[in-house]
Order: sequence, then structure tokens, then C-alpha cells
Amino acid sequence: ANGEAEVLSIGHGRFAPISQSHDGNMFKDASVSNREGLHARPVMRFVDMASGFQSEITVMNLSRRGEKLDGKSPMQMMLLEATEGSVLRIEADGPDEQQAVNLLAGFIDAGCPSDFPSSSGEN
Repeated sequence: ANGEAEVLSIGHGRFAPISQSHDGNMFKDASVSNREGLHARPVMRFVDMASGFQSEITVMNLSRRGEKLDGKSPMQMMLLEATEGSVLRIEADGPDEQQAVNLLAGFIDAGCPSDFPSSSGEN
């Protein structure tokens, strides 16, 4: 096996597999595709969805080599400075980590549409 580095270099976006970090958390990378970037409205939508999960959610802007920020905090999410084209790493740790990572990365990859489903079919 060539190790984790090769798995991570496969790419990001909707084709990115869910990966596991060194500390055992699930993560997925997603690209910000909307022209305005991650501004207030999509941030609030993201935080709203993230808050529906039991898992701890952190988000890091890989394009800016930023620190891990709390995905359930609107103030911290605004600090991401996620402009169009930024690659975000969404990481979750908890009982519903896989669903959280899939939904939140899907939201970012889809361009943060306002009609994006707020849960994985459990409305």
C-alpha cells in the first residue's frame, strides 16, 4: 500500500471519497463553486445543517492553510474567508460523522443552493 498521501491526492469535490484523518475522524474535501463564495446566507444554512448532527464538525480552508474552525459557529465559519474556488475540508467526529460529512460536503459542492435538503431524507 502506498499510504494515506496517495488517497488524499485523488482529488476533491463530489468524486472525493470520505477519508479518515490520523485521529480517526471522517473528512471530505469540497470546492466552493458559487461566485460569491461562502457569504452570510450559505454560512447560516451550513451551520443550521451542521447543528442538526450530534457529531463535532470542523471546517478548514485548505486553500488558505487556515486552522480548523467550528462548523456549528456562524462567527467562526465567516472567518474561513472561503471565496470561489476555495477547497474546504469538512471533518466530523461522532455517531453520525459519515452522514454529516456527506451532507455538508454535498452542500458546498452543489454551490450552496437554498433548496438543498436539510437532512438525509428524514424530514
